[in-house]
Amino acid sequence: LTVFKMSDKPDISAVESFDKSKLKKTVTEEKNTLPTKETIEQEKTTV
Repeated sequence: LTVFKMSDKPDISAVESFDKSKLKKTVTEEKNTLPTKETIEQEKTTV
């Protein structure tokens, strides 16, 4: 059984050198909206 111990300080060298200006801008769109109360009641009566 081998036990690995994490060091006291995590390696954040990749985070420190990260260039966020290379990220692309994205527009978040709501794709899956929740049904209304009326829709839920309508589905309950049809089942």
